[in-house]
Amino acid sequence: MNHFNFHDLEECLNKHIPANDLGEVKRLLFGRSDDHAIELHSETLQLAEKYNFDARGYAFTAEEEEFRKPRIVRIAAVQNSIVKPTTETVAVQRDALHEKISKIIQAAAASNVNILCLQEAWTMPFAFCTREKLPWINFAEDPEHGPTTTFLRKLAHRYKMVIISPILERDTDHGDQLWNTAVVISDSGNYMGKHRKNHIPRVGAFNEASYYFEGNTGHPVFETRYGRIAVNICYGRHHPQNWMMFGLNGAEIVFNPSATTAGISDPIWLIEARNAAVANNYFTVAINRVGTECFKNEFTTGNGKAARHEIGPFYGSSYVSAPDGTRTPCLSRDRDGLLIAEVDLNLCRQLKDYWTFRMTQRLAEYGAGLTRAAQVDYIPQIIKEKEKPTS
Repeated sequence: MNHFNFHDLEECLNKHIPANDLGEVKRLLFGRSDDHAIELHSETLQLAEKYNFDARGYAFTAEEEEFRKPRIVRIAAVQNSIVKPTTETVAVQRDALHEKISKIIQAAAASNVNILCLQEAWTMPFAFCTREKLPWINFAEDPEHGPTTTFLRKLAHRYKMVIISPILERDTDHGDQLWNTAVVISDSGNYMGKHRKNHIPRVGAFNEASYYFEGNTGHPVFETRYGRIAVNICYGRHHPQNWMMFGLNGAEIVFNPSATTAGISDPIWLIEARNAAVANNYFTVAINRVGTECFKNEFTTGNGKAARHEIGPFYGSSYVSAPDGTRTPCLSRDRDGLLIAEVDLNLCRQLKDYWTFRMTQRLAEYGAGLTRAAQVDYIPQIIKEKEKPTS
């Protein structure tokens, strides 16, 4: 795993900001002066120490209401590195990741997590940079009956936990196409459905368009026993309309499983999911993998730099944001981690009432404008200064 000289923003603040100023600095950066850390179960902490991953927990509260009881839900994000070298067989690599993740899910269950989301394409290295089809396409699975869903359904049932599992999908019903897909498994262990990645990057080493198209599943929201959830996969976080549609469909928590590297997106990483939480009155969970992944054959990135064998470092930094604009501290930039947040979903409607974004949203106005903008003969609405007559 790659090790940064700078491991953790919050660790740096706690170390270098004077105690008298730290609370105000955190309020300005994170929306609140106190982290609202929660005590995790001793089994969670023991597993984290034994298997060398970070485990942190924080809480978001809401105002008490006369007619609605608090809707307390524990949600979790998992970030991790791969386990085996990419030269190992597909089965060996995937099974090692299954084993690693099973321990982290066990730790989450010990602290009563209700909904857990894994990182993008978690069962494999993020090999799309290579543009090679083999062996990487062999990681693709059937979303309902494949080995990873079968494995996670047992854990979901055992722990009464909703699990979101982003995988590379093989669609055998429609010409064996590949998709970047998030599978949702209910707390009863049943397959609920899937969502396919809506926006595919064409930047840097992220050559995903060589493998799969933009998704065709719309913006589904899954009504689970614990709340209404949605999945905005990776590059979709750069598109405000993508976030918005999940909100319009009633999402209360939107997970953003990602795979993104230092030097490309870290300046905007802490902004996008947090902005989406505010604009759409829901909780967001931003998840990124960690480590540097090495491949046998060199590949180029299309940016003029020399060919290389590795992609990364992926910088982790997973966090949770609330609809009031507050957020948790991030997980580490270079360690496997489990981030748990205890949230009160009543906060979503409370912020809708406060900001009235939905009332002032003017969907019909923007819908008409977007319809016009999508036409090939669209003329932008630009007003220019009229030419003055010459004397």
